Amino acid sequence: MNFPEYKAQIKSLSVGKKLPTAIYLHQSAFNEALPDSLAQLINRVILKLSINTPWNLIKFYKRDFKITLLHYPDFEKYAYPELKHSTTIDLIEMRYKNTDYSASNNPPILHRKETLVLNSHPLVAQFKAITLEGEKIGLYQNTKTIGFKQAWLTLIKQKGHSLDEFGRLIENKKPTIQALTENLAPTTKIQRHLTAINRDRLSAPFQRLAKHGYLNGDYSILDYGCGLQDDLRELEAHGLDVNGWDPVHLPDGNKPASDIVNLGFVLNVIEDQTEREEALREAFKLTNKLLVVSVMLTNDARLEHFKPFKDGVITKWNTFQKYYSQSQIKEYIEDTLNHSCVTLGQGIIAIFKDKQLEEHHHLEKQYNSLDWQHITVRPKVSAKPQQTTYSLLEKYYTLLETFWQHCLHYGRIPSNDEFEMSAQIRKHFGSHNKAFHLLTDLFNLEEFERAKQKRKQDLLVYFALSLFGKRQAKSHLPPRLMRDIKNQFNSFNDAQEQAQSLLFSVSQPILIGQACYHAFEQFNIGTLNDNHSYVFPASLLNNMPSIIRLYVGCATQLYGDLDEIDLIKVHMRSGKVTLLKYDDFNKPLPLLTERIKIRLIDLDIDFFFYGDEYPYQPLYSKIDYLDKGSNEYTKQQRFDKKLAAMLKGVEKAEWPSWPILLKVFNYWKVELKGWRFTGIK
Repeated sequence: MNFPEYKAQIKSLSVGKKLPTAIYLHQSAFNEALPDSLAQLINRVILKLSINTPWNLIKFYKRDFKITLLHYPDFEKYAYPELKHSTTIDLIEMRYKNTDYSASNNPPILHRKETLVLNSHPLVAQFKAITLEGEKIGLYQNTKTIGFKQAWLTLIKQKGHSLDEFGRLIENKKPTIQALTENLAPTTKIQRHLTAINRDRLSAPFQRLAKHGYLNGDYSILDYGCGLQDDLRELEAHGLDVNGWDPVHLPDGNKPASDIVNLGFVLNVIEDQTEREEALREAFKLTNKLLVVSVMLTNDARLEHFKPFKDGVITKWNTFQKYYSQSQIKEYIEDTLNHSCVTLGQGIIAIFKDKQLEEHHHLEKQYNSLDWQHITVRPKVSAKPQQTTYSLLEKYYTLLETFWQHCLHYGRIPSNDEFEMSAQIRKHFGSHNKAFHLLTDLFNLEEFERAKQKRKQDLLVYFALSLFGKRQAKSHLPPRLMRDIKNQFNSFNDAQEQAQSLLFSVSQPILIGQACYHAFEQFNIGTLNDNHSYVFPASLLNNMPSIIRLYVGCATQLYGDLDEIDLIKVHMRSGKVTLLKYDDFNKPLPLLTERIKIRLIDLDIDFFFYGDEYPYQPLYSKIDYLDKGSNEYTKQQRFDKKLAAMLKGVEKAEWPSWPILLKVFNYWKVELKGWRFTGIK
């Protein structure tokens, strides 16, 4: 069945809850209400994709060739049941995505259940009575505000009612002053113009673009929703081709189609869902190569401090904020644009229209840096070559050394367009190949072989992550990557097969554990918790065994870049990766500010913030993450000895959080300044 046939059959449905963009139908009406060909298609897809999660509601998209299976376990027991799980299936790509709402404090909820079932359903009369109760007290006057639990409960409270154990409405005898006050909030004008903020540095999405080389002048840029234009002025000062537009602060700005469009912290301040979707679609329409979308992230604990409004909250400045989790914003963008996404950072999502640019982005992530010194130190002359060529080699040593570093970077002889001084090499030595053969007498070939092996492992991790992310189109591969394949593998299919084997190995805890033990033995850095986990510096990731790199890479496809991460914790058996961020890792006692736990099983992510919800936790074991031959290691030893003397008699596992530690310092009448303890007068 193709998309036009699907749309025609969806349009012909006489049963179901019909919304502008979708139709919802209960499983009990599945066989009778659906055309046979559509029912068979759904059953075949579920069987083919081996989807075994429970569901009792199905969502048919009107604009996309997609369906979503929804699970409301209390559909028949509770008046307004909560969504616990959803599975969205792309019928073109034949791939699916699971979203778990079971731990959410504000999940989607269901209304008008009678529209989802057939008239023959045994509870249809009860469902109609529930809806009638809500209509009588005005709960359905604005349907855009009632889709999520917290906003629904607030509205019921405003109407002077509460819910009993079955979700049925109960009238409160005396509405509270708080309820009467809250009833005024939905009519209050949202102060959207107050959401723009002043900045003295590039915003987070533009910092990411700069890091990945997209602000090098090769791309035109549109800042869609530029606010107070701080980013715009900075980019213009660098001579970039940049335009900006903002509905409040720069309504007369230009909105030309551009290579890169930045939609930075715009979606989260638009309270109207239709307008929010239109803004995303227009920004994508104006994009030639890359759209970057950024939103604010938070968790349920923080949301409890705000007042619910529509599908977001009202802040104390009377501005609207729609907070997302990482998985929610990614799913929202993919569902709206029908386009896959790439995570760049916390709340920063990239949507590549240029698939070759996307593959280049993924490929570069597997290398330590763009610095050609990343593999080795300055090459050493192994033996003096023949006198006839020595003078030539000596004369152009700097050129040849630079060329050699490029060879080490690529793990092969670079092509002409991969070496900026190629013309000089060809002028003095004839070709890249001839220059390389001359270098075999001058430099250490074992070093080159190690670089070649490292490059192959980089490529295998890249291809395995491509398979994991379902990016397999050979036509999108950059020319440089095709040269790598020809040099390192028998064929593209050979590379894919080896990468697939590596990807399968990630599902075997015993192999993860063996790799962790091997890495700990090799580097002698980090903390190895027997048969449980291995914690190591994030700077070592690209030197880790391939299976660990892939394990972490799969997890961080949801999180994004690891630039600000200090330590990585690989859980050997539970299918989790934890990222640890400290305030300043150069301090003798860094404080944990954020812990990010990524679950590979359901590809979801949890954020834990310290200093607010949890007290700051000092890293007492920092010495375990330092090179034992370094001066910093010796310096850390001296500091740790002084700290241990203050905590004498307390097991290290019981050493306190930062607020308690400050009391210990006060007891000893000292304060910590940098690396030194100074007395308090």
